[in-house]
Amino acid sequence: MIFGSLNLRFKTMKLLQGLLLSVMTVPVYAVQWQSLPETAPIPADNLQSDAKITLGKALFFDPRLSSTGTISCNSCHNVMLGGEDNRPVSVGIEGQKGGRSAPTVWNSAFLSVQFWDGRAATLEVQAQGPVTNPIEMGMKDWDVTMQRLKSIPGYAALFQSAFGDKMSMTVENTAKAIASYERTLITPNAPYDRYVQGDKKALSPQQVKGMKTFAKIGCTTCHVGANFSGPNLPIGTGWFMKFPTIAGSTYDKKYRLMEDLGRYDVTQKIADKHVWRVPTLRNIVLTAPYFHNGAVNSLTEAVRVMAKTQLNKALSHEEVEDIVAFLKGLTGEFPEQTMPRLPGMTGISVID
Repeated sequence: MIFGSLNLRFKTMKLLQGLLLSVMTVPVYAVQWQSLPETAPIPADNLQSDAKITLGKALFFDPRLSSTGTISCNSCHNVMLGGEDNRPVSVGIEGQKGGRSAPTVWNSAFLSVQFWDGRAATLEVQAQGPVTNPIEMGMKDWDVTMQRLKSIPGYAALFQSAFGDKMSMTVENTAKAIASYERTLITPNAPYDRYVQGDKKALSPQQVKGMKTFAKIGCTTCHVGANFSGPNLPIGTGWFMKFPTIAGSTYDKKYRLMEDLGRYDVTQKIADKHVWRVPTLRNIVLTAPYFHNGAVNSLTEAVRVMAKTQLNKALSHEEVEDIVAFLKGLTGEFPEQTMPRLPGMTGISVID
């Protein structure tokens, strides 16, 4: 009986050890990898149409929406490149510099809130901000902006075609048209997308290794979903994260990470200090420099900074290179963009 009892205890112990070992060896980095849809979510109050997209594209490229006639939406969100301007901070009218780096407009339609601090719930709301910002496009107000647009004869026909009404030249419809164009700026079919759809040769062995490392160390805590900018949330419900989460590293001072209070400037809540909307990682190799202040010039360094400040991990050279290789696989296929022919004036300028 003694030996039988001991044998039972031994078997029970081995069973428990086996169960514990199996739990410990289950990949904690298991992630539901998602490919990017080829179309963006469309709000019910702003359905897409070719006429609306044509109008929105013209407005997006028209520098006459700025007080000096020098800055368009495309100036800071260059769709001929990575959807931003590759500057630490953008330059507006009269050479004024903003306080934050321009986020990419590519795939912004998949974000549940807009701007680095998430202060705009929709693309329509976001489109109205820069036009009257005194540093960016510098128009006095939207009344003046609409008066200028109405003085350009060709815009009346474009608005009527898009919205079906001679009285359709409004602030709301201007923003709706720009947002409609922006919802066409989708970059699907990246090597990563093809890989998760079943083409196991779409990513290189190093990229697959980097994909696993990316998940294993915890990057997918924030950068999840098809757009790598958070889960699929209702519009207006932001996916935010504190940055730096783990303050005190040498990077705080080196890259001025503590200077901008982030979402706190919007909400005035202490808990929102240094809190930011999680940015997309799509096409990230095209959007240097990195972070809200554009302080980090290389993707390799950005990976190191994120690992230390968000996960308190000092990555090896190999881990960093593998993750960077994986991130290169997030560059999608860009729909062809052509410069629009803008409505013109005859014998007079609308710029004061």
